[in-house]
Amino acid sequence: MADSHRPLGRSRRGPAVLLAALLLVVLAAGAWYSWHSGWLRSAASRLAPAMDPAPANLPSAAPSAATAAIVAQGNLIQGNMIATNAALADATARLTALQQRLAELNQQALSASGQATRAEALLVAFAARRAIERGQPLGTLETPLRTRFGATQPNAVDQIIAAAQKPVTIGGLSQDFAVLEPRLAGGPANERTWDWMSRQLGSLFIIRHDDMPSPAPEGRLARARAALAGQRVDLAIAEIERLPGKDAATDWLAHARDWIATQRALDQIESAALSTPTAAPIPAPIAPMPTAAAQ
Repeated sequence: MADSHRPLGRSRRGPAVLLAALLLVVLAAGAWYSWHSGWLRSAASRLAPAMDPAPANLPSAAPSAATAAIVAQGNLIQGNMIATNAALADATARLTALQQRLAELNQQALSASGQATRAEALLVAFAARRAIERGQPLGTLETPLRTRFGATQPNAVDQIIAAAQKPVTIGGLSQDFAVLEPRLAGGPANERTWDWMSRQLGSLFIIRHDDMPSPAPEGRLARARAALAGQRVDLAIAEIERLPGKDAATDWLAHARDWIATQRALDQIESAALSTPTAAPIPAPIAPMPTAAAQ
């Protein structure tokens, strides 16, 4: 009995196995055909965004964030540059104002220095005149006199220094003239008799206009005396040179001419002291640095 049932069981499983294998072959063939035709790939691509939507957005989101960061960085750089240019412009304006102020202070200093220089020059000139008029030596005043006026008025300085070594005053000239008056009115010491008589006869008859000064020796002596009193030594010299006894006043005339030359030298250095410049032109301020253009 047992041997009679075995062939029957084998005969039933055979068609089922064959049917299953045939079904697998059909399914495999259908799947291959679907994939080969593209239907399965399109379905897979439609299912992929629904299964994982986040990765699909990453490629588009990343460039947007980077662009925003670049724009923000550019805005920051531009703002820094604008602030820097504004600070540079302000610093330049402050520098220009400071340079102008320094120029003004420099001008004031130069003006003060010039005023001091002029005052010192005038002081030296006045001190030299005072010493000469008193007949005193210059002493320590000789050095500043040469320093201040030696370069511009060398002849005047030499005349003043020489006059201080042999002083001639207006008082001394007047005293010497008073001593010489009797000899000036008369003739020279070696005058011959005939010359004396001719001179006396000539003085008896004088023809002149009413407005002309008297040529008589007494009139000339009076005018010379008045000229010395007014410190007009040049007029006194002119009158004495026309007197008959002028030879007796040779030394006096030389001293009088030295006095005139010294007075002119003193006038020259005083004029030079007054013309001393008191200020210099304002120097041009330094050009400010150019500012960078705003970006």
